[in-house]
Amino acid sequence: MAIEKVKDFFKQYGMDSQINEFEVSSATVDLAASALGCEPERIAKTLSFMVNGQAVLVVAAGDAKVDNKKFKEYFKTKAKMLSPDEAIDMVGHAIGGVCPFAIKNDVSVYLDISLKRFDTIYPACGSSNSAIELTIKQLEKYSSYSEWIDVCKGWND
Repeated sequence: MAIEKVKDFFKQYGMDSQINEFEVSSATVDLAASALGCEPERIAKTLSFMVNGQAVLVVAAGDAKVDNKKFKEYFKTKAKMLSPDEAIDMVGHAIGGVCPFAIKNDVSVYLDISLKRFDTIYPACGSSNSAIELTIKQLEKYSSYSEWIDVCKGWND
């Protein structure tokens, strides 16, 4: 199971006990916010895309939506989300639990600037009923992100 891989990943940092597992689903932003008792915008959703034959993850705030024009300007291709099977095969996590931790080596992770307005955020942990609270610095460290990008809209209106 992917959550076990994420737990093993966080164990090396002494953070595995910080993972929250819920009796209810946290597979969507609203479900995760309800399970955690936080604002939906503080859910760090990890979106998976196909870019030039490779899986790319974009971690964005819960209230942000991908801006197709910005995405195409940055990645030089249209935003094409991975199918559920592609997410499992290429990233290592199923839709609803995709996260930027314990992923396959050839997956690039980008952090959207929509997250920078928060002290802490809640990304999933490899299952549809898990999350962990991280500071932005911790997210940067544990996600091995490539860079901060601006490919979302709707969060700063």
